Amino acid sequence: MRRGRTLILVLLIIIIGLVVGFVAIRQFLLTQQPTEQVVYVNIYYAAQNIPQGGEINESVLATMQIPQTSLVAVMYEENELPNLIGKVAKFPLDQGVVITESMITDASSAVPISGPQWASLIPPGMTAMSVPIDRLSVSGYAINDGAHVNVNACLLFVDVDPSFQTILPNLTAVLTGTGLGSVQGATGTGFSVEGLPILSLGVAGAGSPQGRLELDPSVQQPYYLVPSEAQRPRMVCQTLLQDVTVMKLGNFPLVPTESASADTPATDPNAQQAQPVAPDIITLIVSPQDSITLSYLIYTNAKLTMTLRNPTDQSRLATEASTLQFLLSQYNIPVPAKLPYAMQPAITTLVSPVLPNDAVNVPAE
Repeated sequence: MRRGRTLILVLLIIIIGLVVGFVAIRQFLLTQQPTEQVVYVNIYYAAQNIPQGGEINESVLATMQIPQTSLVAVMYEENELPNLIGKVAKFPLDQGVVITESMITDASSAVPISGPQWASLIPPGMTAMSVPIDRLSVSGYAINDGAHVNVNACLLFVDVDPSFQTILPNLTAVLTGTGLGSVQGATGTGFSVEGLPILSLGVAGAGSPQGRLELDPSVQQPYYLVPSEAQRPRMVCQTLLQDVTVMKLGNFPLVPTESASADTPATDPNAQQAQPVAPDIITLIVSPQDSITLSYLIYTNAKLTMTLRNPTDQSRLATEASTLQFLLSQYNIPVPAKLPYAMQPAITTLVSPVLPNDAVNVPAE
């Protein structure tokens, strides 16, 4: 019985040894097989941004290794550098782009340059337009390049005569007579046609503002009222455009930045830097229809102001136009009552108080 068990144990040990030996020999034979050697080649890529029409030279190129199996015929290998030098880029090439034959052309060939470099910042279907500004209209210069703003406009309205298109009230005068020849004792104008007598219209006295007839309830007598001053314009303010992107605060450079830096002589670092000039225009990216609206507002002397908003906020809020009536009703502002007493001295305008720390500007003599 014991011999049978011993025999079985020996057979198991022999079988396990054979399996382990077979696996070891097979693994050893696999490692001894020669591996396929990977061959790498060097190709050229843009080491820096190359503008459209920019010359290809060694300073803007660099090489990188790729497997030869990934090499494409349109790429330029390291030994093909003479075929690259002196060529120009057909379109802007970003840093890191592999140079191919379709990206470059001979320097003698015309390369279309599609406007200034900042024109590519304008999305399709949009346009850039500049509007005048001051420190107050751009939130104390908190608004800068790339900011998102709302555009508000304030307008002044007056009543005009529909026919004359002149501000009311009209001027009145007394008609003294009409007819051929001159009218005596009157001031007027006349015109004539060749071969015909002068047709004259006489008007007595200088014109005065047109008024209206009122009836005094106390004495039941009519009297004629005329305006005491010119018509006061009525103001209204409203938000016109929302979430508008600012393209540029101030003027664009008249010359390319690289040319300007190359031609400008080195300055003394200890020299006093000139004070920056406050910008007086801002360029906005708007739709073509909005650009027409802004053009109309600029040439009608509307006052434009811009409010800064969070660039991640893309909401559009409906706003109500602000008028005197809106302020009184929306903010519950009462109209002061006419009292038998008043403050002294008389207050006719609102004057800001002068504070001790205010800077006083003394005009130069």
